[in-house]
Amino acid sequence: MLEPRRITIAAVPAALERALRYRLLNEPEEAESICRDVLAVDPHNRDARVNLLLALTDQFHKQTSGTLDAAQRLASELDSEYEQEYYLGIIYERWGKAQLEHGMPADFAMGWLRKAIQNFDRAAHISPPNDPDATLRWNACVRVLQRFDRGETHSESVTHDIAGGFGDDVPPR
Repeated sequence: MLEPRRITIAAVPAALERALRYRLLNEPEEAESICRDVLAVDPHNRDARVNLLLALTDQFHKQTSGTLDAAQRLASELDSEYEQEYYLGIIYERWGKAQLEHGMPADFAMGWLRKAIQNFDRAAHISPPNDPDATLRWNACVRVLQRFDRGETHSESVTHDIAGGFGDDVPPR
C-alpha cells in the first residue's frame, strides 16, 4: 500500500500558505491533508493545528460527528485558554449551522449556537487587549438566535436548555 511522503521542515511555510489557499477555495479536504503533512514533521505547529481545526469545521456540512470529535480534540490541545474557548466556540457555531443545513430541528441547532455563545463569552473575558474576535462571533450567534426567536426559522417545538443537567439539554451529534 502507498504511504504519504514527508515534507521537509523547510517546506512548512509554503505548505501552510497552500492550506490556507485551499480553505479559501472551499477545498477543505485538501487543506486538511496539507495540515496533517505539516504536523507530521512539526507536531507542535500552532498554525497547522488551527488550520486543520478550521478545515475540519469547513467539512461539517457533509461530515459526521467524527469530524466534530477531531476538531474538539484539536481545540483542547491549543496552548492558551483563550484559543481553546474561542475555537470551541467556532466549532459549536459551525456545527450548529451545519445541523440546520442537514434538516435537524432548529431547536437542536440553536442549542449548539447557545453552547458557542458560552465559549465566546468566556473567551471575550480573557481575550488579549483590542482583540474583538470573540465578541464579534458572540454577536453573530446572538443575531442568528434573534432571527430564530422572531420566528424566521420554522422548526418543531423541542425542549432544549443548555444550562440544565443530562436531559434534553445535550445537543445531538
